[in-house]
Amino acid sequence: MTVREELEWREHRMYHPKAAFADQSRGRLNPEEPRESDVRTCYQRDADRIIHSKAFRRLMHKTQVFLRPEGDHYRTRMTHTLEVARIARTMTRTLGLNEDLAEAIALGHDLGHTPFGHAGESALTDMMGVPFRHNEQSLRVVDMLERDGHGLNLTYEVRMGILQHTGDTWAETMEGRLVRRSDQIAYVNHDIDDAIRAGILSDDDIPQSIADILGHNNSDRIDTLVCDIITTSREAGDIMLTPKVEQALQDLRAFMFEHVYRNPVAKGEETKAKDMLKRLFEYYVQHPEALPEDFQPQLSFDGMERTICDYIAGMTDKYAVDKFSHIFIPMGWHVRG
Repeated sequence: MTVREELEWREHRMYHPKAAFADQSRGRLNPEEPRESDVRTCYQRDADRIIHSKAFRRLMHKTQVFLRPEGDHYRTRMTHTLEVARIARTMTRTLGLNEDLAEAIALGHDLGHTPFGHAGESALTDMMGVPFRHNEQSLRVVDMLERDGHGLNLTYEVRMGILQHTGDTWAETMEGRLVRRSDQIAYVNHDIDDAIRAGILSDDDIPQSIADILGHNNSDRIDTLVCDIITTSREAGDIMLTPKVEQALQDLRAFMFEHVYRNPVAKGEETKAKDMLKRLFEYYVQHPEALPEDFQPQLSFDGMERTICDYIAGMTDKYAVDKFSHIFIPMGWHVRG
């Protein structure tokens, strides 16, 4: 028995019958024979492929809520992703589900996010004429954009967990549904924390009816939500919150949309960001030869607009600003002595 096979055998000994077992995966887009020397299950390999991808590294320079904030302690897409992964692992471990699958989904779920957060999504929606959805772009990243157009060739369960972490359809696996809940728990709470740091909110601003159910600070709210999911899911056989806590979470999200996500302080630069990305898009439509060399082959099979969309969606905030400055802002002139 190889190390990988031993790990797969342990899963059947340790996990809940509703867990997604690695040796029962529906496989990859392009079948791969496991190596005799491999000490990882297929889901562990997927997590490693995502962590080593260029798209994952770029998350550290992509906006979460506040556009290019001044200060070292605001969340980025990278820190958000790591928080989601930790919450998901905690809950999968307690529920007897597959931690490696949940981790892989969590690590990959936001790879398709644009620079400047939802401002970037809005800009690309306008330019493409169809809704730009970051979950669909995340799947596109892992399926074809990484590794110079070859993709990461992930398992079906990880790919669908990434795609269905938001939107109308929930993932088939318990782990995928749990990551979706982990994402909700992470972003609504760390966005409150960042808003307090920015002076937009205080803990006392959270409506009393919500705080009495979920808790009066960040730690208590996360603890309430995680424990409620664990307890309720054990009894229900699916990933669920009690109705009271579910309603409080939805009320908290509505509060955040009203007071933070649409707050002019948080979104004060959003119009500038959208205009900047639109001008970059228009520039590359007129000058496709200016696209990086590794995007040139894509033009022939995906077309110009789709290729430009992929290029801009993959930019970090800083890279987009630098590109815009290089193309549109005159450089200072000086005489070389």
